[in-house]
Amino acid sequence: QVHLVESGGGLVQPGGSLRLSCAASGSIRQIVRLAWYRQAPGKQRDLVASVTTGTLVYYADFVKGRFTISRDNTKNMVYLQMDDLKPEDTAIYYCNAAGPGPGSWGQGTQVTVSS
Repeated sequence: QVHLVESGGGLVQPGGSLRLSCAASGSIRQIVRLAWYRQAPGKQRDLVASVTTGTLVYYADFVKGRFTISRDNTKNMVYLQMDDLKPEDTAIYYCNAAGPGPGSWGQGTQVTVSS
C-alpha cells in the first residue's frame, strides 16, 4: 500500500503560479507511475499529468505549456508546477500512484484561481 499526502494548494489570481507537492510513503518500490488528477465541482476526475519511473511524461492538452510535472526519487516526492493559472484550473487536485496492485490516492488539495 502506498500512502500519498498532497500540499501546496490555495487561492491565486489568474496568471499566477502554484507548486503542488505529493509525498509518497509505504510500498514505494511498487510505484510505476505517479500522476496528478483534478476534479472540479460537478465534473469527472481528469488526468492532468503523469510521470513514469522511466521519466516518461504525459500532459493533458489543457495544461500543455503551463504545467510541469517532476519527481524526486530520493525524497519520494512528485511535484506539479502550475504557471499562468486560469479560472478553469480551479479544482481539487489529487495525487495518484499506480503499480501492479490497486492504485492509491491522496486526500486532495484545493486550487482556486480567482481575482
